[in-house]
Amino acid sequence: MKRSAEVERKTKETDIQLTLNLDGGGLFSIDTGIPFFDHMFELMAAHGFMDLNVRAKGDTEIDYHHTVEDLGICLGKAINQALGERKGIKRYGQAMIPMDEALAHVVIDISNRPYLSYKASIKNSLTGKFDVSLLKDFFRALVNYAGITMHVELLSGDDAHHSAEAIFKAFARALDQASQREERLDDVPSTKGLL
Repeated sequence: MKRSAEVERKTKETDIQLTLNLDGGGLFSIDTGIPFFDHMFELMAAHGFMDLNVRAKGDTEIDYHHTVEDLGICLGKAINQALGERKGIKRYGQAMIPMDEALAHVVIDISNRPYLSYKASIKNSLTGKFDVSLLKDFFRALVNYAGITMHVELLSGDDAHHSAEAIFKAFARALDQASQREERLDDVPSTKGLL
């Protein structure tokens, strides 16, 4: 069964088209209108072994917030759709990823209970024109629409770019692990029989 999704979102602030294949090979075509975020999405696709196509236009002349948050909504919806009934998945995943001086730890539970714990304090949050403090808004929107519990912890990191990169790579690897098929399980991974 193909685990893929297509999502479109059009508001007065953004216009986004996104396709996702969870069982891909890390192929991507990304144009979010925010060069730094393009880079993060490319890393996420490659290190999470997902095929991802994104086209976004937003009111970036005001700031990046609306586009970043709506991209989180769209990716969360796509993950939720691609997972379907969640039968036969591992459910849990975690990854600890370094990027030079930065070290990020991400733990995921595909639980259908949205929750984000985000502990990533960065002294200078700007990298170029992008403020990495927006990543919290991105991941909050993502977990709410994907129906996952996620803990993000930046264990070390002085450089905003390195810190963001470590977080995105750790998220990608943790999601890939949690969404993988568990051959010993035909039903949902819960004693309740429902996620």
